[in-house]
Amino acid sequence: MKRFNYKAKEKETGKLIKGNIQAENEQTAGRLLIEQGYIPQSVIEEGTGFFGNKGHVTNKDRIMFTRQLATLIGAGLPLATSLRTVAEQTQSKNMKNIVEEILTSVEAGKSLFDAFSQHDSVFNGVYLALIKAGETSGTLDIALKRLADQEEKDAAMLSKIKGALVYPVIILAVIIAVLAFMMVMVVPQVKNLYEDMGEELPALTQFLVNMSDFFAVFWWLIALILIGICGGLYFAVKRTPVGRHAMDSFKIHVPIFGALFRKLYVSRFARTCEMMLATGVPMLDSVKISIGAVNNVVVEEEYTKSLEIIKGGKPLSESLKDRNYMLPLIPQMASIGEESGKIDEMLGKAAQVYENELDEQINSISTMIEPILMVIMAGLIGVVIGGTLLPIYSLVNSVAA
Repeated sequence: MKRFNYKAKEKETGKLIKGNIQAENEQTAGRLLIEQGYIPQSVIEEGTGFFGNKGHVTNKDRIMFTRQLATLIGAGLPLATSLRTVAEQTQSKNMKNIVEEILTSVEAGKSLFDAFSQHDSVFNGVYLALIKAGETSGTLDIALKRLADQEEKDAAMLSKIKGALVYPVIILAVIIAVLAFMMVMVVPQVKNLYEDMGEELPALTQFLVNMSDFFAVFWWLIALILIGICGGLYFAVKRTPVGRHAMDSFKIHVPIFGALFRKLYVSRFARTCEMMLATGVPMLDSVKISIGAVNNVVVEEEYTKSLEIIKGGKPLSESLKDRNYMLPLIPQMASIGEESGKIDEMLGKAAQVYENELDEQINSISTMIEPILMVIMAGLIGVVIGGTLLPIYSLVNSVAA
């Protein structure tokens, strides 16, 4: 079911009204309005305008919805009642619409898995697989709780990595702003001073003056080039397989941060596989879904090779050995789990080890980057100051002499 915003007139009074209605498509929505005694003026699917963001739901909204639904179902409330209660409490308009559509599908007799599957842009393969497993085994509340826990951990870890990446960007932005101010406001004054005195500019100062003049004349061209480069990179990464592959390869090979991303992907794979197996999903399906949860095409391509080995009857631990981008603790713990019959627990412990290491390394990198950036900033600003203030002192001394 989709949600449509409509404008319609009442047949009797001709009064214009606005509202929304749920229907399979635009034509069905129009028929429903006519049956209700209205004359449709416009029927537009919600979120499909120029600035629409149909179906967009934040991680926070999804986690909150999952946690609330798990609590209500665990308390013994019927599924339809739980969904209706969550819909009433949800603040996000998009999330509320989706929950209402899921509720409508469930009340129409569809399974919860089928109802969630209609919104696969919001609920990924891991989410849907756990919903199906929990619904089949009667442990839906447990599956939903595990989903919420995992999404919270994943969101927290990504937030830390983004924080470690954002800090250098902020420092670089400050450096650029300071340099731009010096080049625009200070360097031209030095140039004018030397011209008034009839003196020749020092080499470093002349270089800065040339740079300042170039930026003053061609700033628009530089801005267009930067916008073009950023726009081209964004389009290539988001819209083309080659660009996505190149960016994902860069992530796992870039110095310093590459090791962080590799540990993130490994822990994500192990944690997802733990959830799948603990909920009763078969081994092959668990591994396949866990590979998809990694969210890096280069790593996924490498991990996918293990599926054929598992299909051949080999254990998970053997399929993961000597696999590129697979850290050694995962197959070792998987082997222990296979011998003890607790493979899900062992994978969870391995994921926890790498999550802890990742947390420590992020803190270390953040601490290490700060002095490096400060030295770079001091060096660049020192060059500009050296090209502006020192010539002024030299000029004052020559005048005094």
